[in-house]
Amino acid sequence: MTFEITSCVLQSVQPHPIINGRITGVVRVAIVEEFMGNTSAYNLDLKVRTDVVNDETDTTVRSALLANAAHHLNRIKARRHALTAAE
Repeated sequence: MTFEITSCVLQSVQPHPIINGRITGVVRVAIVEEFMGNTSAYNLDLKVRTDVVNDETDTTVRSALLANAAHHLNRIKARRHALTAAE
C-alpha cells in the first residue's frame, strides 16, 4: 500500500469569528493511494488554525497553517501505516 501526497494548497484564510488572535483556513491536499493493485486519487480539505500576535506577517501565518496541515497528514499516514502493519 502506498500513500503519496501530490500537492498541498492553502484554499482560504480568515480570522476566527469569535476568538481574537486566531486564524483559520482550509488546506486542500491531493493524495494518490494504491491498495491491492487499485489506484485512487482524491482530495482532502483539512480545517487548520493558528494563533497569532498582531505583528505576524502573512508569510508566517501561511507557514503556520501549512504546518498544522502537515501535523494532520502525519497522523493520517501513521494510522494508515498501523492498519497495514496489523494485516
